[in-house]
Amino acid sequence: MMKVNKSQATSIRAALKYWNTNGLIDDKMASSLENDIYVIPFDWKKLAKYSFWVALICIVISISSVLADNVLLKLLESIFNASYLVKCISLTILSGLIYWAGYQRRQKKPERVYSNEAILFLGVMTTAMAVYQLGRTFDSGSGHFSILILISFVIYGVLGVCLKSNLIWLFSLISLGSWMGAETGYISGWGAYYLGMNYPLRFVLFGSILISLALTFENHKKFGYFFRSTLAVGLLYLFISTWIMSIFGNYGDIGLWYEVKQIELFHWSLLFGLVSGGAIYHGLKYDNGMTKGFGITFLFINLYTRFFEFFWDATHKAIFFGILAISFWLLGSKAEKIWHLGEKKTVL
Repeated sequence: MMKVNKSQATSIRAALKYWNTNGLIDDKMASSLENDIYVIPFDWKKLAKYSFWVALICIVISISSVLADNVLLKLLESIFNASYLVKCISLTILSGLIYWAGYQRRQKKPERVYSNEAILFLGVMTTAMAVYQLGRTFDSGSGHFSILILISFVIYGVLGVCLKSNLIWLFSLISLGSWMGAETGYISGWGAYYLGMNYPLRFVLFGSILISLALTFENHKKFGYFFRSTLAVGLLYLFISTWIMSIFGNYGDIGLWYEVKQIELFHWSLLFGLVSGGAIYHGLKYDNGMTKGFGITFLFINLYTRFFEFFWDATHKAIFFGILAISFWLLGSKAEKIWHLGEKKTVL
């Protein structure tokens, strides 16, 4: 018996009706297939997903609250009054046990996706704490903490591949981006520029590299599993950075930026539009919903950002927000029309 939610059942029944009406399946087959549909009265899958995320957030808040409380902090320090190296080793062992438990549980109960990932997330947290203690152990006062972030990337990357966990792989990519930002900042003496690039421009290049890497993963035997997560992170880095570039350009000094007219930054807005258009083209050509979705979303963000930049001061606020209201109304109407068009095609 096929277990589906209410909306999925409606779509399947509409499809069966269409096939039966057009003679693709007979009445007996249509009736048999429809009887095989079981509508789940409540979406327990979503509840499980959100419950585990809320639980993890509560754990983070709980730990943060303990660390923010001086009395509890002193109590913890008295209990765990050990050297940084001992703490590092202890947390490393704890991380290993958590990863092992998560892996074993996933082998036995692979259908428990969210609880398995939640256990692995606890391992990610303890690993980060272990790396921090390692840094405190060998701290020379140089301020070159980006080495620790690079170590985190290597650990998460290896674990992500070995455990085939997109969650851990995601943290490895975040660590890699953090390392890139911190390392270039350290090399440049924490100045605004590195090789003539401010931080957003560096992440434009970094996001482009990640996207290129993701596209090579798509049909790769070993890394194909990480295609979508790598592509999503790369697109986020690229689009958020190009959006910031379209507002601030390649300026690292806010004083200099104030003296620049927005029209002088138009070429960055044009680049932002071209990147969005390129993503939409890729999505349409290769039927990739992610690149198409990112492209369309940030194309509208680009248009509305330019609208705010050029017309906020020059337009009466009643007219300004009136134009915004009309544009969003038209956008919503168009989306609603497309949605109903899709509904009609399904029902036919």
